[in-house]
Parts: sequence; C-alpha cells; structure tokens
Amino acid sequence: MLALNGKRAGGPRGHGQAQYLSADDRRVLPRPLRRIVRFCISLATGRIHIPEHAGTAATFGFFAVVGLYGMSLGGHTQDVAQATTAAAGFAIEDVKVSGNDQTSEIDILQLLGLDGTTSLVALDVDAARRKLAELPWVRYAEVRKVYPKTIEVMLKEREAFGIWQHGSDLSLIEKGGEVIAPLRDSKFASLPLFVGRDAEKQAASFVDSMAAWPDLRSRVKAYVRVAGRRWDLHLDNGVVLKLPESDVDKALAVLARLEKEQRILERDIAAVDLRLQDRTTIELTAAATERRNDAVEARTKALKKAGES
Repeated sequence: MLALNGKRAGGPRGHGQAQYLSADDRRVLPRPLRRIVRFCISLATGRIHIPEHAGTAATFGFFAVVGLYGMSLGGHTQDVAQATTAAAGFAIEDVKVSGNDQTSEIDILQLLGLDGTTSLVALDVDAARRKLAELPWVRYAEVRKVYPKTIEVMLKEREAFGIWQHGSDLSLIEKGGEVIAPLRDSKFASLPLFVGRDAEKQAASFVDSMAAWPDLRSRVKAYVRVAGRRWDLHLDNGVVLKLPESDVDKALAVLARLEKEQRILERDIAAVDLRLQDRTTIELTAAATERRNDAVEARTKALKKAGES
C-alpha cells in the first residue's frame, strides 16, 4: 500500500518512518499507455476471451492486406476491381449514344474499349470523356453511368462550313477555319471550296461580306485566295472573276451593271478582271478568241477587196 497511499500502513508519522510521497515522486503512465498495459495484463491472465478461429481470420486478413498492397504497387487494382464487379453483375451491356451525326457508334465503342466484360463500376468517366474528345468530329462529350449495366454517351459535334484545298489535300473546315478532318467522301460536295494559303482563315468573313450579292454568291463554286491578299471567284459556268484587294463591293457593283446591261457572264468569256478601278478587262475563251481572229481577218480582207475595187 506504500506505492498507492504514500505511507506505511498503520504507522504514525515520526522520525525514521516513511514520509508521504510527494506528487513529483509518483510515476504515472500516460492514459493511452495505461490502457495498453491493462489489456496486456488481462490477456496474460486469461481474463480476455479470444474467439475461436480468430488466428485464422487474422492470417487471412494479413494476406489480404499484403495482396492489396502488391496490386497497388503493380498497378493491377483497376483490373481486379473491374473483373470482380463485372462478375458481380455490373458488366456494361447497353450503350446509348446521342448527337452523333458524323461519328460512328463503332468508333465510340472501340475507343472506350467496351467488349462486353467492362465493368460499369470501374469505368473512368473522366477518362472516357477525354478519349471521345479526341475524335475528329467531337467538340465535347458527356458520359453518364446508369446502373446496373448502361452508359449514356452524349456528343456535341462540330459543323462543317466548307472544304479547304491546300496543295493536293482536301480538308473539311469549321466556320472559324479550324480543320475538322480530311475529306473522305462526296456527301459534302455541296459545300463551298476554298483554295490557297490562309483561305481557310479568311473564308467565313469573305463569304459573309458577299451577303449583298446573293445571286452571284449562289453561282460561286470555288473561292481562290491569291498571294494571301485577294480573291478570285470561279463561277459555275467556268468564268473567273478577279477581284481587287480592297473595295470589293465597288468592283461587284460594276460587274452587276455589266451583267444587267450586257449579260456579260452569259457570253463566251474566260475571265472578268475587276482589279483596276478605272477599267474592266474581259478575257475571251480560246474558242471565242479564234472566232474573233477569224472575223477580224475576214473583215480586213473584205475592206481590202473593197478598196481595190
């Protein structure tokens, strides 16, 4: 009782007898450590009952923890989780796709790696969105999980504005000039054709500037950018309109007057040069040039014969 009470049992205080122990002389364990000591004493004395097979369960738990740690280090956690959840009935069986006018559903399935055993639980939605955004026509994508076996894919696709010819290559472009994809088939043949360096960047603004000339714009088959400064318009009947660098509206107004007065675009001509403000030059076709030369020669002969007579 000395350690607990600080004095001898039953003895009065006096010389030679044990004195009271001060608080500084006591050694008290911290509270968490005291609990551990009590538990160890109870375990050693048999006062704590250990359930049957607890050792076996602890062994399996230890191996499970070691296995999970090993999978984490080896990067196999995702594979194991996918296989487990797929076997439990969460394998993706239905994919609902919307907004894909130009994007094939087969391309979507292949890109996401869906093969009938992919787990809905283990599917990384953010990674799936990033992969779909890499498809040529996809502007952005949304992917949603619908438990237990369905995913929904919603696409917002890019819109083709025209065809850009650069060298021998043909590409579909957006209105802002961004290239969508190479031209693969003829279903976009009705789109306007833009040819030359920087033509794709200036295409939309130039086409919009021709809104005041709808009849002429409807006849344009190709917009050719010349030296990155001006445009040549190739019409549906083969006539080429050579426009100036500036004052395009003024040049088109001159063309509209000539068309109204002389039906110039219906004649056998190759080009109309509108680059100079003080004159308009007409280039004839080869056949028209030959006919004109023959007519001039015949007229000269006629005049010469008339002069001789």
